[in-house]
Amino acid sequence: MVDPSAKQELFLDRSALIVELTLSPTRAKRHMLEKPGMNKGHWEPKIINWPSFEGSPMPLGVTYLPEEGAYNFALYSKNATEVTLLLFHEENHLRPVVEVWLEPLSHKTKRVWHCRLKANDLHGARHYAYRVNGPMTDGASPRNAFDPEKLLLDPYAKGVYFPPTFSREAAKRPGANAGQAPLGIFRFHAADFDWNGDKSPLHFSDAIIYELHVKGFTASHSSGMAEPVRGTYVGLIEKIPYLQELGVTIVELMPVHQFDPQEGNYWGYMTLNFFSPHLTYASRPEEANTEFKEMVKALHAAGIEVILDVVYNHTAEADQWGPTYSFKGIDNASFYLLTHDTAHPYADFAGTGNTLNCADPFIRNLILDSLRYWVTEMHVDGFRFDLASILTRSEDGSIDWNDPPLLSAIRTDPVLSRARLIAEPWDAGGAYQLGTSFPGMFWHQWNGKFRDDIRRFVRGDLSFVPPVMRRLYGSDDLFPDRIEEARRPFYSINYIIAHDGLTLYDLVSYNERRNEANGHQNTDGPSDDYSWNCGFEGDDGVSPDVMALRKRQAKNFFCLLMLSNGIPMFAAGDEFLHTQGGNNNPYNQDNETTWLNWDRLSKNRDVFRFVKLIISFRKAHPTICRSRFWREEIRWRGVGSTTDLSYHSQSLAYYLSGKSQQDDDLYVMINAYTEPLTFTIFDGLQKPWSRVVDTSFESPEDILEAGNEVTVVGSRYRVEPRSIVVLTQ
Repeated sequence: MVDPSAKQELFLDRSALIVELTLSPTRAKRHMLEKPGMNKGHWEPKIINWPSFEGSPMPLGVTYLPEEGAYNFALYSKNATEVTLLLFHEENHLRPVVEVWLEPLSHKTKRVWHCRLKANDLHGARHYAYRVNGPMTDGASPRNAFDPEKLLLDPYAKGVYFPPTFSREAAKRPGANAGQAPLGIFRFHAADFDWNGDKSPLHFSDAIIYELHVKGFTASHSSGMAEPVRGTYVGLIEKIPYLQELGVTIVELMPVHQFDPQEGNYWGYMTLNFFSPHLTYASRPEEANTEFKEMVKALHAAGIEVILDVVYNHTAEADQWGPTYSFKGIDNASFYLLTHDTAHPYADFAGTGNTLNCADPFIRNLILDSLRYWVTEMHVDGFRFDLASILTRSEDGSIDWNDPPLLSAIRTDPVLSRARLIAEPWDAGGAYQLGTSFPGMFWHQWNGKFRDDIRRFVRGDLSFVPPVMRRLYGSDDLFPDRIEEARRPFYSINYIIAHDGLTLYDLVSYNERRNEANGHQNTDGPSDDYSWNCGFEGDDGVSPDVMALRKRQAKNFFCLLMLSNGIPMFAAGDEFLHTQGGNNNPYNQDNETTWLNWDRLSKNRDVFRFVKLIISFRKAHPTICRSRFWREEIRWRGVGSTTDLSYHSQSLAYYLSGKSQQDDDLYVMINAYTEPLTFTIFDGLQKPWSRVVDTSFESPEDILEAGNEVTVVGSRYRVEPRSIVVLTQ
């Protein structure tokens, strides 16, 4: 066994790499005797494979070459002057067993430092890191932030190892952090996993997105799972039958890229490495890659797409006071957008301390390589880009409104152009690019206008009938279908609830946020979620009447979401009224506040039934979600034959013909008013209509299963206060 305390230093000698041409002795003698006209001797080349000694600058990261039994290491750093590779045995993370100083005249090509080591030169090492040195910047602004003693994680590492003594605080301090730094793992081989014919399912009119947190989904003991698999990729696999019963067809996983485990961001929006799955979401951390692949494969087998929420706009290294794990120490001036303000040297368009320089060609390629890796090696089907407007910013921080290089590269990439791409089209720097303002062609977008307009209408705000008509129609004001734009309604990701903000139950239970537990004196999170508590704040002492109204409002929200043209998304747990106690920004609550309480599924089985059936109804009626806007097949009405668009109006109805889609006709009546209203049913005397939904009824009459619809007699229907009725013909 190798002594882990031993260290082998390899100083790769460039003189050994000189190609020598040698003359065969026999032929040399013959050449000396030959006269003009005779056969002349010739030089026999001795061919040296330069990359096998010097290493190759591409691809970046660590690559195993089975034909050579060797590993190629490649690290990008534009401004470094000295790079050392360190290899660590898994039993000792304080002292490397191999230390390789990269001689720049042989082991640097352009801006990439590289070397190649045979397997027997590794001395049993499994983990690796770099030390990088370079010129320092005078003054407080860390344009360069090299620290020759810091251990640095390879940005292209395909696995991250945290030693038992890992310390974020040590990374904040100048100087050595050996034994306390995250290390790369370099013995992952993609061929080890058998995908066995895995195929990505694709969903169109039946697309239903379900946003979930891998840990929070099953971490609670109420999930009914054994402790080792709670909150893991394996735990999610065990819940696939539940997802199938609910009817979701796409899961959107909140960040699963490896993030800083000591930063305190439960949501995962503090990325440490863009290629590695988060270790603590694996029941067997040493097999995190395999467990993630098993999860994707199982979801695909169930017909469910997998989308990752990805954070390419900033990293866990924060500002000048934050830790140096990787990017800062390797090439701070290339990785981040920097300012000339010595007090605030890092541009901060993400609200987290730093902003990645997505306009830099190398950073752009890093992001592209990461995206391709997750598609080709991990088989994910698409991505939701956090604060995607940052991806459109130039190196000076300004917005490129036309054709940002990164978005253009994604659009034209042969792999990524086939992936489902979703933008959160704004950032913390004031950019708001919802709709045609976002320059990502063929991208879906989180529709924040849908969220706000539907929330305000359902809670009873005035003047919102016209905006709600727009949102139901597919938001053609944001995604216009005029000939020069030719946008589609499915570009709009319609949602009322996402991870950031109140849950659906809390939206109808709290007027005021309750974020004291976050540690910011209740000053964080949105100050107004457009919520309404249905007449009573919180849960303590709530009456049965208020609870009945809250459930009705929750059903109204789900109704409008599932009846809208565009792709619907909702957050895990809303189908059984998950609560966070009024906390609308629980980013650091890794506890029962955010973990789904599955006991509420039994408690609110009636709401779950409604959600399950309204999803089924939508999927059975492709006339709702179309590739085009409804156009002439929609007829807007009110309690009578015309829609009341006045300021005080709180009701509307519409008739949607299903003929072009070979579907039923629909008639929807919506009353957000506080009193009952009697609607005249379009074409009610000519053909019979059947009631499917009336949210004023108790379960199971609130929504009727297929085949159990009730025929409506006559041409008039009384719609109760704060209720929605759906008829089919």
